[in-house]
Amino acid sequence: MRCRKCGGKAVINMPQHRLALCKEHYLAWLPEQTERFIKKYRMFTRAEKVLVAVSGGKDSLSLWDILHRLGYQADGLYIALGIDGGVNYSAESQRLTEKFAAERGLTLHVVDVRAETGKTIPEWAEATWRGREKPCAVCGLVKRHEMNRIARDLGYDVLATGHNLDDEAAVLFGNTLAWAGEYLLRQGPVLEERGGLARKVKPLCRFYEREMAAYALLRGIEYIYEECPFSAGATSLYYKELLNRLENDRPGTKLAFYLNFLEARRAGLFAERSEVQQALHPCPGCGQPTSAPGLCSYCRMIEKGRDSQV
Repeated sequence: MRCRKCGGKAVINMPQHRLALCKEHYLAWLPEQTERFIKKYRMFTRAEKVLVAVSGGKDSLSLWDILHRLGYQADGLYIALGIDGGVNYSAESQRLTEKFAAERGLTLHVVDVRAETGKTIPEWAEATWRGREKPCAVCGLVKRHEMNRIARDLGYDVLATGHNLDDEAAVLFGNTLAWAGEYLLRQGPVLEERGGLARKVKPLCRFYEREMAAYALLRGIEYIYEECPFSAGATSLYYKELLNRLENDRPGTKLAFYLNFLEARRAGLFAERSEVQQALHPCPGCGQPTSAPGLCSYCRMIEKGRDSQV
């Protein structure tokens, strides 16, 4: 297998793009494509400050690396969730993230959930649900709240996450099976800011997971390989498995599925629903925007958890 650019030995073959590249050209190609997608979807400019949500995984660290190489004003945000699961998951994720930032002289903001709220994510899940469900919903709620808070308080123009194509296709597949209109309406490379909610972007949304893994490996980015201990049995992983079967038989299926959805949305598939948006107002508890009549979901969780006997 030869590189399409120079004829040298290729390190990656991407049949969905009909492209094989050597290390040098792949490490140039992926940032070039990222830049193209940033401009195509009007995510942000070089004059804007970008806050990258980093988890210690390959995608978010690679995204931060790419934006730094491209010359964007990109700082990192790590949220210490307090998840161990026998592998010191949070501690190792934080160590690798801090190491990555220190080696490159990058600015990293760290938010410790226990220090901010008095409990870790698993402890909040136990306090609010008595262990009846996994902490995933609590985790997502806390991360969204903290990411928006830090972006707002520290004056960032945009919040970037490392969601790749496999992530986006799995979410789209699940939402399509359920015809979850409100979620389909919000899915895309850019979610514009409104009412105090930061603009959210996904610069890696068109790259396959294996492409991001190859980039991290070739760039020498050290990242945590273990999945979150609570992800076992997640529906999203099942959807990814099904989509991978389709992809193996028909390369490019996931990319076509996602891009065709974006085109259908652009053409007005959700025009009627897009006109209806819930009004936002500041939460009386934390000041973050919410559509709830009283406290936001985050503050209600905190209130419920603190009133419970763990």
